[in-house]
Amino acid sequence: MIIIKQTNPIRRRGMETEKRPANLRYVYFLTAFVSIGALLFGYDQGVMGVIVADARWISLMKPANSWITGAVVSLYDIGCLIGAMSIGFLADRCGRERTLSIACVIFVIGAVLQSASYDVASITIGRVILGYGVGACAGGVPLYVSEISPAKLRGRIIGIEQMILCFGELVAFWLNYGFNYLETSDWWRIPLAIQVVPAVVLAIGCWFWVPPSPRWLVQQDRHQCAREVLARLHGDELADLQMAEIAEEVAFEKAVATATWADMFKPPVLRVTLLAMGVQFFQQITGTNSILYYTPSLFERGGITDPKTANLATGGVGVVLFVFAWVPIFLFDRLGRKTWLQIGLVGMCGAMIGITVLQWHAERNPGNNGNYAIVAFPYLFYVFFNISWGVGSWTYATEIFPVTYRAKGNALSTASLWLSCYVVAQASPPIATAIGWGLYIIYSCICVLAFIFVRYAMVETKGKTLEEMSALFGIEGTLARRSGIEVDGKGGVAHIEESTQDK
Repeated sequence: MIIIKQTNPIRRRGMETEKRPANLRYVYFLTAFVSIGALLFGYDQGVMGVIVADARWISLMKPANSWITGAVVSLYDIGCLIGAMSIGFLADRCGRERTLSIACVIFVIGAVLQSASYDVASITIGRVILGYGVGACAGGVPLYVSEISPAKLRGRIIGIEQMILCFGELVAFWLNYGFNYLETSDWWRIPLAIQVVPAVVLAIGCWFWVPPSPRWLVQQDRHQCAREVLARLHGDELADLQMAEIAEEVAFEKAVATATWADMFKPPVLRVTLLAMGVQFFQQITGTNSILYYTPSLFERGGITDPKTANLATGGVGVVLFVFAWVPIFLFDRLGRKTWLQIGLVGMCGAMIGITVLQWHAERNPGNNGNYAIVAFPYLFYVFFNISWGVGSWTYATEIFPVTYRAKGNALSTASLWLSCYVVAQASPPIATAIGWGLYIIYSCICVLAFIFVRYAMVETKGKTLEEMSALFGIEGTLARRSGIEVDGKGGVAHIEESTQDK
């Protein structure tokens, strides 16, 4: 019988006896490596937009209408939704890093089927299977990196993941642009097949090299292993403090909670479930992937009729995404989560209004040189999206759940993102065909609703440790009172002791 979860002892290397300092370089390196999963996510977000708009691909696949084209793109999101939901089971049972390995194996199967397809049905099946792997990676990577990062740098760590995701989108855009010049009608198979390589690297690395999450190890009652992983990441001194906090929180949650799927929709956890699902839902329903998936079509409706020019402008989107993904790495932790999200929405709403006006102008003035101004507004949208929602929604949704509920909570919030992504990808082409620039008025209004949600529903979490979230949202006190455990005057609970020996 194959044992999937990591069971090998994790001990200090060699004969070292001196206290180890924090090793942020190791934290960053681990983050960068597992973020290959985010690179796969970004690559697949960016790779299909140019392909489905290419006349040679359309001639081969013969999609009957815009709904079929939308289905080829958007059914991938259903696979992603299923993959995201599987995190709730696999991440707790097999470990965060082994779940990423499983996701990559499935990803490779889907990528091979997709790149070898010759009709709409086969490429759609391949995209759904590949989508499972992407969905599991999209939820699993931030779950893992949030659990290895220091509290004060959590935004930066998620920012590194987001930067690598955007690098994947950049690579996809420009590979498409380059391979599109090939004379063969099968040029699009190359960018779809290339992604197998990083997926294999991540699968092997997560199985044999990446250490388990220390918080998952504590849940498995492997306290000494967890302490060693923390020491390698944050140094011996901080590891002792973190172990005490994590062990006490896990012991408390084991004493008062069972963390079933039903519990996620009951008080007191219901509030954080709705907040996490809400912030991820708004991240997509505000229109980011409507632009990303169908950028060439957006430019065409804006008066840019030459396909090569539209594809070149689409490649510029990838550049903007990558360049501005660096901003949160250095600045995100300086302001509150809510502040960044609100700043982003103001800019995103303005960009959608700009797209609306320019498409309206192009509709009435075809061939006018002023139509090229529309290129600026998708770029502006992604400037504001990347400094705010690109990092902020993932950080917030990952960090607000208590450790016992975190895998399931992250699964639900990521599934919410993929559901809204599916709606956007499936509905955008026919809505754009029916009402043209009116589509972007809808997105502008959704940005306003998202601003209200952020301002009045969300709770600020900047600088809080993962173990403090339970008390911040009132979960700890409520569960303690239900279980008859003493609550101290500060809203905390009495200490619950648990053996710190590995089992």
